[in-house]
Amino acid sequence: MAEAWARHLASDVIEPSSAGTSALGEVARATSQVLAERGIAIDGQFSKQLQERDCAEAELIINITGAQGSKIFAAHADKVEDWNVPDPYFGGLEMNRLICEVVERRVTDLAERLRNKMAKSKAQ
Repeated sequence: MAEAWARHLASDVIEPSSAGTSALGEVARATSQVLAERGIAIDGQFSKQLQERDCAEAELIINITGAQGSKIFAAHADKVEDWNVPDPYFGGLEMNRLICEVVERRVTDLAERLRNKMAKSKAQ
């Protein structure tokens, strides 16, 4: 969900790549439906297993596991930002819709912070 929103709202400042600690290999049907309701394309997206190289190459790791990211990603703790977002997998459409709104706000906020950071860097 976060990857889809990042591609839709912030491709100018975010090159998203989503991976999970327990990947299923597919996007849940309810998640796909909720994103489609909002006109968000998820073509080519699927649940991928997180690899160490993913963390090493990332500039920022958004952790939505519910656990403290600095412990899960200890070798990359300086790059971790924890988002307290419930997992919608076992929820129905309504739960997915609520979480989708939360994720949209989080991605919008992150994009704004990154754009401001980029603007400040260019101004210097």
